[in-house]
Amino acid sequence: MKTNTYIEELRAQSVADLNAQLVDAKKELFNLRFQNATNQLDNTSRIKDVRRNIARIQTIISEKANAAE
Repeated sequence: MKTNTYIEELRAQSVADLNAQLVDAKKELFNLRFQNATNQLDNTSRIKDVRRNIARIQTIISEKANAAE
């Protein structure tokens, strides 16, 4: 149930906060990909987790945008 609490925390945040988290997650994904390309990344499953978190954040942002209309 870890993801459910994470999603609820995301829904409680404002769109500006979500956009800031999205930028941070994309930077982290870039760094993870860079580390993976240079064979410095130990936990490759972290890339998958960050990609899913990016998708979750984008989904919540679009839900809030549709609710505002």
